[in-house]
Amino acid sequence: MITNSTELSTYSQNYKTLSNLEQEHGSSFYLLDIDRLQMNYKKMETAFKSRYEKFIIGYSYKTNYIPYLCKELDKLGAYAEVVSKLEYDLALKIGVVPTKIIFNGPLKTKYDIETALNMGSILNIDSTYEMKYVKEHCLQNPDTSFKVGFRVNFDISTNGVSPLVEGFEKSRFGMCVENGSFQLVWKQLKELPNLKITGLHGHFSTANRSVSTFEKITQSLCDIVKEYKLTDLEYIDIGGGIFGEVPRSLISNTPTFDDYGEAVCKIMNKEFGDKKEKPYLILEPGISMVANTFQFVAKVVETKNIRNETFVLVDGSVHNIKPTMHKKNLPMRVIRSSVDDGSNRSDTYHIVGYTCLEKDYLACDVKSQMPLIGDFIIFENVGAYTLVFNPPFIKERPAVVAFYDGKTTIARKKESFKEFFNDKLYQF
Repeated sequence: MITNSTELSTYSQNYKTLSNLEQEHGSSFYLLDIDRLQMNYKKMETAFKSRYEKFIIGYSYKTNYIPYLCKELDKLGAYAEVVSKLEYDLALKIGVVPTKIIFNGPLKTKYDIETALNMGSILNIDSTYEMKYVKEHCLQNPDTSFKVGFRVNFDISTNGVSPLVEGFEKSRFGMCVENGSFQLVWKQLKELPNLKITGLHGHFSTANRSVSTFEKITQSLCDIVKEYKLTDLEYIDIGGGIFGEVPRSLISNTPTFDDYGEAVCKIMNKEFGDKKEKPYLILEPGISMVANTFQFVAKVVETKNIRNETFVLVDGSVHNIKPTMHKKNLPMRVIRSSVDDGSNRSDTYHIVGYTCLEKDYLACDVKSQMPLIGDFIIFENVGAYTLVFNPPFIKERPAVVAFYDGKTTIARKKESFKEFFNDKLYQF
């Protein structure tokens, strides 16, 4: 237990504290800062809600679905944005009210769609095959009223240049407005007397996450509302993908929550300010909500020199901190087992992991005083996608220790052999 409610960054500076955690959880583990999580949520909520009152945060479960984390966000008021029945069931298990679940995703079964419709969840269908399931369910239950939303696909390029990730020219998600797919689904479903079309969803994964892109998404969704006279509209969902508080060592001069809020809410107020019943604005943050709330702690096991290059081996892997294996070094610091000798000498070294993959580099060409065996290295900003992408590969998954209000809580125990090789799944 910590004696006072210091921030996690201060708390984890203490070698003795990390050693105590090592005794309980092993020589590598994650630290989850609940104080920072709450701060992110409140900053984001204020940035939008102060400008447009009817605002909903739908946390993207796929980014990090540690149940402890999801439950904390539910307490703060976040909706659960899920893209599979697995995530939907997780939301129910931790106590999320079904009407506060947003069910997105490109692959839903007939059962998935029926469940979401019956439970009153926010359901955004992604393609025409889902429309058939919705239509069939409504026809089979003519005395029950249902609601549905559409994920729409439209051109968000500027001067012919697409902002999508990896240089893709067209998004593969949603129903295309330009080729008539959206119109086909809209036309068929609007004829059902017990179904209301209550929302539009426009999520696009962009490389630059610019404010202007979110302006274009918001305005395009509003234009579709007007063109197709969606009189039962309850929400405009602009998806996720905004920047959070990114360390300058990774990206500099990123937009703030206020920058996004000002641009998007200005459009919402312009389009719906004179309406008696305004639709909700839904934002689905993932990375911007949780990236900076996690740190990964790994102990130094060995240092060695190979042909004038120095390698620092830690009890961790690139999979633990950046599963996409990008080349940027994350913000990090060394917590030393002994007092600094004051030399402040600068060395160049690589930090490498426990796997047998040559590319298992947690950091390259680090220039600082050399870590020693027994030191801890803390990697910051590792809360997004690391825990969900971490493969069952060579070693068990490390523990997750949550820190809040001066206390630590186990959010996930270190995985055991029996849990890694579940005998209910594997034949021995």
